[in-house]
Amino acid sequence: MLDPESAWQRIRSEIEPLDMESTGRQAAAGCVLGQDVNATVDMPPADVSAMDGYVSAGPIPLHEALRIRGISAAGHPPKFSLEPGQVAKIMTGAMVPVGGDRVIPIEQTDGGKESVEIHQAPEEGAHIRRRGEVVAQGRPLLRSGLPLTPAAVSLLASHGYAEVPVIRRPKVAVLTTGDEIVPPEQEPGPGQLRDSNTSFLLAAGRSMGLEFESLGIAGDTPQELREKISIGLQADVLLLCGGVSKGDYDLVEEVLAELGSRCLFDSVAIQPGKPLVANRHSGGWVFGLPGNPGSVMMTFWLFVRPTLRRLAGFDDGFWQDTLSAELGSPLPRTKGRDRFFNACLENRDGKLIATPMVPRGSHDVAAFARGVGIVRARKLSPESPAGAPCEVLPTGSWGLG
Repeated sequence: MLDPESAWQRIRSEIEPLDMESTGRQAAAGCVLGQDVNATVDMPPADVSAMDGYVSAGPIPLHEALRIRGISAAGHPPKFSLEPGQVAKIMTGAMVPVGGDRVIPIEQTDGGKESVEIHQAPEEGAHIRRRGEVVAQGRPLLRSGLPLTPAAVSLLASHGYAEVPVIRRPKVAVLTTGDEIVPPEQEPGPGQLRDSNTSFLLAAGRSMGLEFESLGIAGDTPQELREKISIGLQADVLLLCGGVSKGDYDLVEEVLAELGSRCLFDSVAIQPGKPLVANRHSGGWVFGLPGNPGSVMMTFWLFVRPTLRRLAGFDDGFWQDTLSAELGSPLPRTKGRDRFFNACLENRDGKLIATPMVPRGSHDVAAFARGVGIVRARKLSPESPAGAPCEVLPTGSWGLG
């Protein structure tokens, strides 16, 4: 049985980002850029004004009525030039006429339709955005490996990029196993349970910007498992729920081996989620998640999510990007495994407070349904009182207001 860091290293050593594809600019938001892109135009495309006001050619006298030579408006190149001492009205974003070398904000003037008085003397170059000062045509615009934020998509639009090279998002299939599992819409009979794990995984995928495909439910027979797992292996990542413990009907690992899937590990020293299975095959990855809902949730957040993000080109890992917080309630002592608890997060007087939801077991869906973070209690730790420092891994959107 591996400690969680060692288990992650076995996964990490074999992860490579997926191949690159071209996608539409808007669809690229949230992806990782697959190769460098360069500027297609100078930004700004010309010398333009940063203010509404007046543009002058060289120094000008103050507090004197100066004739307005013309108007330069955004989107309309001026059809006049300025001689030394002349001024023209200019709008924000409008091109600076030939000869103009400084802009006086309108607040520092008194003007009418034909003349204007200047009350403050600007320096040469004041309030002028120079051509290409942001980026020059042909120069690097965005580097490969950059996550494409909404602002990056805006930048691509300003350079006319309709298609963008990105790291492909992983395709994920979900298969729940077990003779006792029925769809959520079905009334369960004696000894049966509604499938909640598929709903969790599909929703977790959407929270990452991914659309997981559900393959339904497979019964505990080698033939049915083989048929549905074979379909799932066509995805980049197959997520299996249940069938990975040591019981007579836990057949998932046996079927995976028959289908040429190589096991990286099948047990991790965590609670919940000990019987986690991670496999590789020629076409991708398989994670056999334990069947109890709490185990599915924890193993997904701790191991599957960072795997999916690394496949998509992001930097992520086990227990990476955690936050420092204070406990809002006591954290139980631990024995020989690290324990992970769902937690509510809030801001109290400028401090991040994490209140763990202590479950009755890994079947306690209610305890795992609340909160948007995970708190870790490392193995062989004594009970931690409220107010003690802790580590917390955010798992969703949460407010600090």
